[in-house]
Amino acid sequence: MFSFRTNNNYGEGNYGEVGNARAGIAGVSPGSMKDRANGAVSATADKMNQRIIVAFLCVLTLALHRNADGFEAGHAAPNCSLTPVGNEQRYDMDQFRGKVLYVDFWASWCSPCAQSFAFLNDLDTELRGRGLQVLAINLDERPEDAKGFLAKHPATFPVAFDAGGRCPQDFGVQGMPSSYLVDRKGIVRHVHLGFRRGEAEKLRGLVEHLLAEVPEDE
Repeated sequence: MFSFRTNNNYGEGNYGEVGNARAGIAGVSPGSMKDRANGAVSATADKMNQRIIVAFLCVLTLALHRNADGFEAGHAAPNCSLTPVGNEQRYDMDQFRGKVLYVDFWASWCSPCAQSFAFLNDLDTELRGRGLQVLAINLDERPEDAKGFLAKHPATFPVAFDAGGRCPQDFGVQGMPSSYLVDRKGIVRHVHLGFRRGEAEKLRGLVEHLLAEVPEDE
């Protein structure tokens, strides 16, 4: 991933006489001197590569720990306050406690989101009666853009806005779409970034597994 180019042309056109004289005095051949110089440069480059890789890994680790409380599975889902599309009355995500919640963050400019909406419509239609609640949270800056998207890709499930932008921060959203499967107790069990049609069956299986679970207190 990291590479360095070193200039190994140590003035070969001017190396001859002066280099040969010095090499003769030291009892070392010019070729040996060049090999040693090349070896020293190579060793220096290797050390620099190692330092850069270590620094990169440190930054990556810090980034993961920084977002761990927001998006890692096993944490309680944040209680976001949202405004449903076409409805001024705000509601909290905690009101869905007791259901399996599929939270999907999306935006109108997100190409895979159009495919994911078709999948979510199927999930909602087929599994709503078993306790699934699909909730799509739009992150467009302009509500008009979201409404234009919904005109082309209608949703059978609730779609909401988060005007303050707090909800995606609390969830640690890193891309579009980002999906979070929350169990009946309000714990995030699975996190999925992006969407491809080939992933539909796997996601469906995860949802059905959560629906089949019986909470311990029941």
